[in-house]
Amino acid sequence: MIGLFCLISMLPLITLLKRRIALVQGFSARGNGGATTTSLGLSSGVLQALILVAGVACCVAMSMPQVHIVAYCGDLGYGVARGAEMLSVMLGFGIISRVGSGFIADRIGGLATMLLGSALQAVALLLYLWFDGLTSLYVISAFFGLVQGGIIPMYAVIVRDFFPAHEAGARVGLAIMATIVGMALGGWLSGAIFDLTGSYAQAFSNGIAWNLINVSIVLFLMLRQAGRRQLMAPA
Repeated sequence: MIGLFCLISMLPLITLLKRRIALVQGFSARGNGGATTTSLGLSSGVLQALILVAGVACCVAMSMPQVHIVAYCGDLGYGVARGAEMLSVMLGFGIISRVGSGFIADRIGGLATMLLGSALQAVALLLYLWFDGLTSLYVISAFFGLVQGGIIPMYAVIVRDFFPAHEAGARVGLAIMATIVGMALGGWLSGAIFDLTGSYAQAFSNGIAWNLINVSIVLFLMLRQAGRRQLMAPA
């Protein structure tokens, strides 16, 4: 009864808050309604498609160490317990990356932050190819977690930068769905490549190739953004 009374008493406040949110979203939608075309010169459909492809690509690459590091360590003879420790280190540093990427995005923007994280993720995957010592793998796993954890949150920032506020929920949902598809596809694909080749080297190389797709898309969007700003700058 007490909980019901508290809920009823809060209804007027909830109504006022909902009205305020609607006003803010309406203002943002009016202010940013043409952001897709004026900022990048792309239709909303094309931009959304590029974001979806980028989401799949980055997460196919991202899933390789996350899904297979334990099996990789077992394959190298270090044992699965060491691989589990590396996975814990990787995910722990990923928490730091998620928080830190927000501070970076506040200063350089979502696109630039994603480009930084994606490029460094490719470097980490290259390091997995070059070094397979036990200590090296711990260090690389920590580095990988530190650079990859902030990539996925940037899709929400990018959507908010280039789409109206009232479309953000659906478009962020689509972007996150693409990253989930990429994680599932990448985990399976890496295992299939290992089964065919008997080595994780080709699986890491496959991850790097997908990572370059993500880097290319983000770089393309950044170049278009810079070009549009130059065109719109006063003479």
